[in-house]
Amino acid sequence: MRRPKNKNGNLNHERSSSIVEVSKTCMLQDMLNVSGHKRTQKIPTGISRSLAGTNGLAPGPVERKQIFTKIFRWHLPDGQKQEPAAVEVIGTFTNWEKVPLVHDRVRGGWHVTLDHLASNRTHHYMLLADGQPVRDRHCDGLAVPRNAQEAQYALATPRGPRVFMLFAQTK
Repeated sequence: MRRPKNKNGNLNHERSSSIVEVSKTCMLQDMLNVSGHKRTQKIPTGISRSLAGTNGLAPGPVERKQIFTKIFRWHLPDGQKQEPAAVEVIGTFTNWEKVPLVHDRVRGGWHVTLDHLASNRTHHYMLLADGQPVRDRHCDGLAVPRNAQEAQYALATPRGPRVFMLFAQTK
C-alpha cells in the first residue's frame, strides 16, 4: 500500500494514520463477523472500542470459568491376578455418578480422562473395582468423608474411613 504524500512530496501523516485506523476497524469487524460474534459481544481487553464502533477502552478481562483436566489411572495391585469386570471413578466432580475407566490391555491398566472439572478447589473422589473402593496411589491425599454420600464409598483405613482428594489447581 502506498502512503499518501502532501504537495511537498513528504508523507502526509494525518491522512496516513486515518487510513491505518480505518484498516484496523475493517480488520476487527471482519474478525468479529467471521467468528460469528454479534455486535453486542465484549471486546477483548486492550482493544479500543472505537475500532468496534464505540468509544473508550474495553472493561477488564472477560471472566472465564477456570477448568481442569485430569487423567485417572489404575493398575492391579502387586500380586493380584484376577482382573475386575469394571473399574470406575466417582466423586464430587461427577456428582457421585460412576464414570467407567477404559481397560488398556496393552499397558495392563485402566484409565479415563475427565475434562471440565471445576478448578481451584479440592475434590473428593473414589476409585471402585467391581463396586468396591480400591487404593489410588496417584491421589493427592486422604480426607474424612463430609457426608453420608461420601461415606458409602469410603475406604477403610487404620485411622477410620477416608476418601481420596484431588487438588484441582490451575496457574
